[in-house]
Amino acid sequence: MNLHIAVLPGDGIGPEISEQGVAVTSAVCEKFGHTVSYEYAICGATAIDAVGDPFPEETFQTCLRADAVLFSAVGDPRFDNDPTARVRPEQGLLAMRKGLGLYANIRPVETFDCLIHKSPLKDDLVRGADFICIRELTGGMYFGERYQDNDKAYDTNFYSRPEIERILRVGFEYARRRKKHLTVVDKANILASSRLWRQIAQEMAPQYPDVLTDFMYVDNAAMRMLQEPRFFDVMVTENTFGDILTDEGSCITGSMGLLPSASTGDHTPVFEPVHGSWPQAAGQNIANPLAQILSAAMLFEYFGLQAEGQLIRQAVRASLDANVRTPEIQVSGAPAYGTREVGQWIVRWIQSA
Repeated sequence: MNLHIAVLPGDGIGPEISEQGVAVTSAVCEKFGHTVSYEYAICGATAIDAVGDPFPEETFQTCLRADAVLFSAVGDPRFDNDPTARVRPEQGLLAMRKGLGLYANIRPVETFDCLIHKSPLKDDLVRGADFICIRELTGGMYFGERYQDNDKAYDTNFYSRPEIERILRVGFEYARRRKKHLTVVDKANILASSRLWRQIAQEMAPQYPDVLTDFMYVDNAAMRMLQEPRFFDVMVTENTFGDILTDEGSCITGSMGLLPSASTGDHTPVFEPVHGSWPQAAGQNIANPLAQILSAAMLFEYFGLQAEGQLIRQAVRASLDANVRTPEIQVSGAPAYGTREVGQWIVRWIQSA
């Protein structure tokens, strides 16, 4: 297979983890006889500094030309601490999602037995947890009408039937391929938009008679994720709720550095870690590259290359079992490996597998 991948390293630790994601991708392609080419582009604060736009047109065109995008992270404290800033790195991420029509964000939450001790939750709660959160990505408050002045502000949580139907369809199809259990997360007791979500989900459920469909208010879902994470198989929800719940999922695995994601829709799919840019760690070779590397696994699997994706997952598990880990997930007393060293170890494991 020929793959042309757009690489968007972004800000902070992005370039460091991106380098390891590319290295692993190249190693897998060489192993399986695929050809791969890369085209790099700027985004986020890096792009603001260069051209004044967090997602320049040239970057957009680079993404459109590619088969897939391997994205890392955006964000910079210069903008986080300035509420008056009119242009922000995160606007580039939203522009990319909107421009590419990436309406479905797929975030798996899976535990690693050797890292259970890193979770703040009890072993017997999180061991064996394995579910997917599907977040609607181009609607809701993040894209609705908004207003702000010195005395008032509002954001509009707008959703249309087609937007809701297409993301629910993704949820039902994923549930059908897994354990056939779909949980629709909303706030239908309060929000009109959530009541429309629930209404449409109830209308669609008979089309998937093999899937058990249930409904849960978002506050209850947030609590249930921590009390009984093994209850979930596939959950689907709107943009804002999904943003919060998927970050909460890091409490189950023990580190955000372990969570990959895929964003799919109308055009080029994007594969990225769920964590941010961690600018304080930039250039220190301490960032965990595993979420970026596992995002590369999701990239291969998206194109039906299951063996390639599985090899990456096996390599990641092997590195964890061998205690080849960055500082935040290393066991006490064991040597800490850097971003490059972890990535290089995984590349060598793949090459020798």
